Amino acid sequence: MKLRKILLLLIVVSTVLTACKKDDDFGDPVQLRDATEVYEEDLEDIEEYLQTHFYNYEEFQENSPYSLENDEFRIVFDTIAGSNIDKIPLMDMVDYKTVPFGGIDYKLYYLNVRQGLGNEIHFSDQATLIYEGSSIIDNLIFDSAVNEEKFNLLTVGTSLGVVTGFQQGVIQFNTSDSYTDNNDGTTSYHNHGIGAVFIPSGLGYFDQPLEGVPSYTPIIFKFNLYERTILDHDLDGIPSYMEDLDENGNAYNDDTDGDLLPNFVDNDDDNDGYFTRDELEYEEYAIMVGDPEPIFADNEFESSRQENNGVITIKTVIITDRDDDGVPDYLDIDTIPES
Repeated sequence: MKLRKILLLLIVVSTVLTACKKDDDFGDPVQLRDATEVYEEDLEDIEEYLQTHFYNYEEFQENSPYSLENDEFRIVFDTIAGSNIDKIPLMDMVDYKTVPFGGIDYKLYYLNVRQGLGNEIHFSDQATLIYEGSSIIDNLIFDSAVNEEKFNLLTVGTSLGVVTGFQQGVIQFNTSDSYTDNNDGTTSYHNHGIGAVFIPSGLGYFDQPLEGVPSYTPIIFKFNLYERTILDHDLDGIPSYMEDLDENGNAYNDDTDGDLLPNFVDNDDDNDGYFTRDELEYEEYAIMVGDPEPIFADNEFESSRQENNGVITIKTVIITDRDDDGVPDYLDIDTIPES
């Protein structure tokens, strides 16, 4: 039977953190500037900040990196001056990655205080974290969350995601590997990633002013990354991160059947008339907290996990290729589901 595809309305929305409150006083319109010129200025400001500031690394180093004490660690930046003149500058501690965006190869610096012992997080996942956003010029805090909040890292439809620089910084870290229910409505996470990312305005809000922060201002986000939820935006059985076939971090440019619906919002990726989810196989595992993780087959990938009363239920998707032609069944128009 010919099956209809799910038609999802892809609305282009501003990629802002949902918690951010933008300046309500629009005033005069902001003059649009050349992005390359702005980036050059931003990079100079960021690198000057990294040379002249440090973080409270000595406090972190008082304990083992993966200790209960450091589970509560919060990054604090300060200027290298006066009694702090001997501190190690951030520039000697940060890493960077190149992020292509809008025709510019941005240099994105990030501080890895603690990698985290849990799961890697994908660019299309939902992240649970705490964070603080500030201006790199005057350290003005424009947004923060002291209690964990959930954010989609990818903007889809009417759901707001996060700015690209934040997304690309967070995915360098891992989640917690365990947590404690404090029986008071709060949760203590353990061994999670702790870091910060220094964002040129072109990977942030660019010409959009924030409350107290002018347009074209580079920003900093500090964060503790607690959990991830793997998202499957079209509910076709394939996690959205796996639908980025060219692995370039952009799920919108992968469209196997050329129907103008990217695979991650297309529930029939090869347009053969059968739902993608019917061209896959599935497995489910149940383990106790603290047990070894199950070993997956080479073509098997985790799609979700839930914990309930100490039991972790892990669901996986198995990518089949029944005719051994190197093309997965769900992307192969010549292979149909078995009846």
